[in-house]
Amino acid sequence: MLCIIENSTTGGEAERERERERERERMRDRDRDRVRLTLTHYINLEVSGNKSLRTSYLNRQLINSEITMGLLEFIKDYFLGFWDYETPKVMVVKNKKLGVIYRGVQFLVITYFIWYVFISQKAYQDSETRPESSVYTKMKGTALQGDHILDMVEYVRPSEGGDVISTILRREVTHNQRQGTCAEHFTVPSANCSKDADCTSREVNFDGNGQRTGRCVPYYNQTFKTCEIQTWCPIEDYAAIWEPALAEAINFTVYIKNAIHFPKFKVLRGNIKPNKRNGQKYLNKCHYNEKEHPYCPIFRLGYIAEQAREKFSELCRTGGVIGVFINWKCDLDLDPSECTPTYSFRRLDLRKNLPSSGYNFRFAKYYSKDGEEFRTLIKAFGIRLDVIVHGHAGRFSIIPTIINTVTAMTSVGICSIICDWIMLTFIDKNDIYSDRKFDDDSKVPSPSQLLTVPTEFTISYGSNHSDLSEGVAL
Repeated sequence: MLCIIENSTTGGEAERERERERERERMRDRDRDRVRLTLTHYINLEVSGNKSLRTSYLNRQLINSEITMGLLEFIKDYFLGFWDYETPKVMVVKNKKLGVIYRGVQFLVITYFIWYVFISQKAYQDSETRPESSVYTKMKGTALQGDHILDMVEYVRPSEGGDVISTILRREVTHNQRQGTCAEHFTVPSANCSKDADCTSREVNFDGNGQRTGRCVPYYNQTFKTCEIQTWCPIEDYAAIWEPALAEAINFTVYIKNAIHFPKFKVLRGNIKPNKRNGQKYLNKCHYNEKEHPYCPIFRLGYIAEQAREKFSELCRTGGVIGVFINWKCDLDLDPSECTPTYSFRRLDLRKNLPSSGYNFRFAKYYSKDGEEFRTLIKAFGIRLDVIVHGHAGRFSIIPTIINTVTAMTSVGICSIICDWIMLTFIDKNDIYSDRKFDDDSKVPSPSQLLTVPTEFTISYGSNHSDLSEGVAL
């Protein structure tokens, strides 16, 4: 095992050292003059015969002289040394195990920055993650329900399209409702009664269907009674008719048109490939396929349910909310044709054993009969599609390249810290390395020792180097 300390001194440093030595000599001359005056005063005190006063005065003057000289020398050396350039002490440790660890950590750090930071995360690019986006949706398809043909006007909400669109897969219909009085549903809290006193007039139960009249009436054709209410009669819970689900809706198609703009780079892209000649014909006959038709944003409802890992029959029964995620990840250093979106689908609403699971809404169709207003109440269950757009674009920029390159270079310094800790903790059993790596100031004489030592000494400030070129045996 061999430890070598490399040290070099330039000509400019030698000249500054000689200048410092001359300054120290001048300060020592001034100090000798002070000592001479002190001795003269001491002789006068000797003549006067006051021995204790003489000793105290001498000690005080010597201490003040040493402190003043040291303080002035420190300030001057610190000011002159501030403009010096110094390099850290270099110690070469010829230990194979430590060398393997050092190079291994270096390899891991460099690999991390090259592969992950620069290649995977593209840290050399300036990026934008909040683009401007617009979405337009349209649904097509027809279904047969009994003797009725249902088209998009019947089952699509809203009809104008947008980033949210829903389709009706199943309905519960209450026909011929009109304003009047009828019995409250028996499942409503405190709705069951036996006499009029059990029903409070003008009371409104927010879990019920209307305002109570104060009468207790038979529940339609049943033998038990409930409180009478004023509302749209007959109530939905009693008279609703369940219609079968639209099984044909599995082949309905959804057209999703998306345009995205990255204002920082002034780049505008769309999910439909520009084609002036055959663009419309292509869209009329294509369905989305990631490999064959990536520029055809037309999706079957069955395909969307399959990609979201949902059963279409279950969606017809309870309804559900599915997110359509359009993700743009564009490397603007490449050809613009490489900037294409990817699509993913996921169920958004909670559906495990919850009373509110699924998706449904109500609407009514109003009409008049013999001058009286009637309505048909429809509770619709269906699929709601929420189109969510994410975008990320990057282009080469010199500023992030410089910043991340400097970060990578400085991070290599972690290797030295780790190896120093390993060396001083596990290898340096006899403190051979630590004695040469760190300066020990415990051997510097104290001020009291300075007064008893009649020799001159000089404290230097700056780098402390020792020559170990002949090696240290371990």
